[in-house]
Amino acid sequence: MADAKEIPTSLDGVTSLYRRFRPGRFAELRGQDHVVRALQGAVKNERISHAYLFSGPRGTGKTTTARILAKALNCENPVDGDACAKCASCLAIAKGTSLDVIELDAASNNGVDDIRDIISGAWHGTPGRWKVYIFDEVHQLSKASSAALLKTLEEPPPHVVFVLATTDPHKVLPTIRSRTQHLEFRLIGADTLATLLNDVKGAAGLGADDATIEAAVRLGRGSARDALSALDQLLATGTISETQPEFDGLFDALAHDDAVGALRTLAVLAREGWDPEQLAENFAGEVRQAFLLQVAPEVADAVDADRARLLKWGEQLGLARSVRILETVGRTIREMKSAPEKIVMLEVAMVRLTKPELDHSFESLDERLTRLERGASRPSAPAPSAPALRPIASSVSEPTPTPSTPSQGAITNGSVPVEMSSSPVSTSESDAAGAPVASGTLALSLEEVRDRFTTRVVPRTSRAAQLLLRSARVESLDGLLLTIAVPSEEMRQNTELIAQGLKGALEHEFKVALTLRWTVNPSLVAEPAPTRRAPKPVAEEPDHAVEVDADVSVVVDSVADHLITEMFPGAEEIS
Repeated sequence: MADAKEIPTSLDGVTSLYRRFRPGRFAELRGQDHVVRALQGAVKNERISHAYLFSGPRGTGKTTTARILAKALNCENPVDGDACAKCASCLAIAKGTSLDVIELDAASNNGVDDIRDIISGAWHGTPGRWKVYIFDEVHQLSKASSAALLKTLEEPPPHVVFVLATTDPHKVLPTIRSRTQHLEFRLIGADTLATLLNDVKGAAGLGADDATIEAAVRLGRGSARDALSALDQLLATGTISETQPEFDGLFDALAHDDAVGALRTLAVLAREGWDPEQLAENFAGEVRQAFLLQVAPEVADAVDADRARLLKWGEQLGLARSVRILETVGRTIREMKSAPEKIVMLEVAMVRLTKPELDHSFESLDERLTRLERGASRPSAPAPSAPALRPIASSVSEPTPTPSTPSQGAITNGSVPVEMSSSPVSTSESDAAGAPVASGTLALSLEEVRDRFTTRVVPRTSRAAQLLLRSARVESLDGLLLTIAVPSEEMRQNTELIAQGLKGALEHEFKVALTLRWTVNPSLVAEPAPTRRAPKPVAEEPDHAVEVDADVSVVVDSVADHLITEMFPGAEEIS
């Protein structure tokens, strides 16, 4: 079989492109070479199966291939297993007047009586060598009809061939599938579709430019019939912009976190009459292409100018953001099925995508922390000398030390108080205002507390907490008041999300309930992330140290581990 495909035969009196240029021979069939090889070889070598099952997406050539097979089986002058398309039998099959081919729509002929009539007629002779039954959408047969057909499928008359076509092969009874030779049709590639449309354009004398062909290929989505229908529509309307929504404004809003811009774009599209569900599905399709162009460009279907446009948006959004958009829009499409106001669901989804702080999912938190890390890693300009910063939460009173608590700014090393100094920072309590500090002390040095915080406490927290605490630093320990500094005020505000889990991990490590105080120390911005050292063996702890479990720290790497760690801080999995 030649690699170059012939131009489909034009039918007289038919104006629709997909009917006018329907393939009439195996040599004209595009994009299904594996099916053509199997069927043409079977006809050529006279190894015909009594029943075939053709499955695949719509518009990929299942029914057309069944007719071509019928032509090849009854052709008076076959050439290498292919029909000549010129003899009386081929012409009669092409016009639908042949007695050798019986086409049935299983959706409207799915009763038991219909199937019994077919079975009884299968034994009657016909003018041709083979009698071919073509069942379209065979999965819509009832169970009783399928059972009635089963015996004839297993032991058909010697001159009969059954061809069953379906878009849902999993709905066909397994007993029927097992008695057929199953051939799967695939979506047609963009390059193959473009070649087909250009051939049709030349054969029909159409005045379609390259942009129109590209648009028809994109709208076809792998279906030859849909692509030809789209080309018909584009030529009739004379415009491309009105056949699909324009999403560049939505891409731009998502790339720049512009919620107002996203809502304005949706409002314009809604006023143009686009259905919200169709908008969501089309937008998900474009984001998918942008995602594929970043990961596997050879898999993407976008071509030429559309490919360059989506590649640009994919690079601006980034891989992680593209995945989150796909997941969010996918959930929104499912929720739209039962929503009274579908456009509201899409608007809420766009606002969540542009404002991650409104989304409480783990992916949203991860995205926010990633932004904070990127901001903290940028070198900041040297600040001019200024007096000490005022506390951010000036209305929150400092906790009053109890008599048994050393003075502010000191820690206890054994029984000897050690004074410590730190740079001016702005502070804010994460606990209730004015909450008293529990009485008691930790007989540990500040350096030892920092070391155990980094190597033992942080690994027990969730992945989100680990990302935030990577640039944090233990500033001081005053009794049971632990002060932790972070580089920016935005990061300090996010500590509320991890405070509970961190408290549990601290209590598990130090065996006392510590009170947390978060401060902002801009000098930490330029500091690299602390290097975690291996935990010291228990035997090396000083005599006055609190006894700890010699367990292995585990970094949380999944959503399930994150939730377990948050609910059961300090817990250890033993099996």
